[in-house]
Amino acid sequence: MTALLLLVAGTLPGQSAAAALPNTTEDNKQVITGAERMPVWLPYLRGKRAGLVVNHSSRVGQQHLIDTLNNLGICVSRIFAPEHGLRGGEADGALIVDGQDRKTGAPVVSLYGKKRKPSPEDLDEVDVVVFDIQDVGVRFYTYISTLYYVLEACAEQYKPLIILDRPDPNGHYVDGPVLDMRLRSFVGIAPLPIVHGCTVGELARLFAGEHWTGGGPPMLKVIPCLNYTHQTPYNLPVKPSPNLPNMRAILLYPSLCLFEGTSVSVGRGTNSQFQVYGHPDFPRDSFWFVPRPNEGSKYPPHEGWVCKGYNLCDLNINALRREHRIDLHYLLDFYRQFPNKADFFLASGYFDRLAGTYSLRRQIEAGMTEAEIRNTWQEDLEAFKAIRNKYLLYPD
Repeated sequence: MTALLLLVAGTLPGQSAAAALPNTTEDNKQVITGAERMPVWLPYLRGKRAGLVVNHSSRVGQQHLIDTLNNLGICVSRIFAPEHGLRGGEADGALIVDGQDRKTGAPVVSLYGKKRKPSPEDLDEVDVVVFDIQDVGVRFYTYISTLYYVLEACAEQYKPLIILDRPDPNGHYVDGPVLDMRLRSFVGIAPLPIVHGCTVGELARLFAGEHWTGGGPPMLKVIPCLNYTHQTPYNLPVKPSPNLPNMRAILLYPSLCLFEGTSVSVGRGTNSQFQVYGHPDFPRDSFWFVPRPNEGSKYPPHEGWVCKGYNLCDLNINALRREHRIDLHYLLDFYRQFPNKADFFLASGYFDRLAGTYSLRRQIEAGMTEAEIRNTWQEDLEAFKAIRNKYLLYPD
């Protein structure tokens, strides 16, 4: 019962028409997600009570996974909802409440409210758990923290876990400081670099194989994607969360999200989240924006204030993909020009939690160059890459 089992087989809103092209490889093969490979995983659910860890991205073609299983007569006994909720529309950080799915009648259990991990009682009437959520490949994006706790809970309760794998839109590189576990939190659950270069299925294999979760070896099956490598450009068919509205934002997210630990706005409360950044006191007025409450942020930083800064909305998506690294110059240049440096980093220490290290903030304050800072990451980064290589399902 406790053996590690691995099954291995071979337009977001706001995107341009070019960015919304079908996801195909260089030899014109269509990328097929794990969820779309129903003949492979459906037999594991026949006659079983299924618990689903899903959100709005959990789709089989144009249909939600819940509806797909319900139409096929599969018993859905529990639904677990991550940050942003089952339908993906809740604002960043908003607590998700328990509820009930109208179509199946199944209880909806929040994993971003009073608890982060399924309880033994939650899994009592579940025979098998299915995880199908589109991730973006960044350590502080919380869907992988939900994965971590679901994997741990399933191992503790001897419940099989099936991962329906999906491509990682930032899976073409690995970069950033590896998490110092003294800073472990829900935005940094395991010793990963900021950009880990793994799909959800690969991360599940890594978490289990390195014994990073508790509860003993899990019963884990990963249904891989077909016709996919880590270098395959993949355009997400739906936005993964309210504040990542298009592929440009997704590709800039690893670099710009560090601003969330500072007094700088990254466009929450606009329609260009993670594509603009600025501050009311910044000494530049050639570009500005005013944050207002919207779906993604009810109380955006600097609400109603003119934020002066930079506009990245015209950056070429293919050029961003070719960088293959986190771009620190946005952060370093803004800090150098910021007039009141004592107020730049939030007093809460959130910057350190996002960076995953105490060092980066100190290095920025000390005026170190990007090259000098990056050099301090390399030893830990190479050690992580060696671990990562053991669990990859797709070529780099």
